[in-house]
Amino acid sequence: MARYQETTQTDTLHISPVISSKSIAATELRPWGAFTVLEEGRGYKIKRIEVKPGHRLSLQMHHHRSEHWIVVSGTARVVCGEQEVLLSNNESTYVPQCTAHRLENPGVIPLVLIEVQNGEYLGEDDIIRYQDDYARTKG
Repeated sequence: MARYQETTQTDTLHISPVISSKSIAATELRPWGAFTVLEEGRGYKIKRIEVKPGHRLSLQMHHHRSEHWIVVSGTARVVCGEQEVLLSNNESTYVPQCTAHRLENPGVIPLVLIEVQNGEYLGEDDIIRYQDDYARTKG
């Protein structure tokens, strides 16, 4: 009778942690919902954005960054330039820099999306607001 010897091989993937002096994974509350910075590096920032049902962000533009939005759950109404689209789970869109855009949740459940920003400057002060439901436009 033959004897079998079981061997187990484990492959270990070593990933170095990303260390940054910026506050990563900090959630900021807004009147329309909240966002959390998941990761930030040179030239990019990744956020998780949650928009309350019936709320929307300002109609805005950025001089120094573009954005990619991927819907995780809920429904997004997106205005980008002259176009308006509805996006659902696992659908995405691209917002070029210097393009007026707005994100809205027309649904009854929270809208959750992942935003990937790319650009030379990614500060929150690179927002030109054209219209805002919460009186945050400069006039």
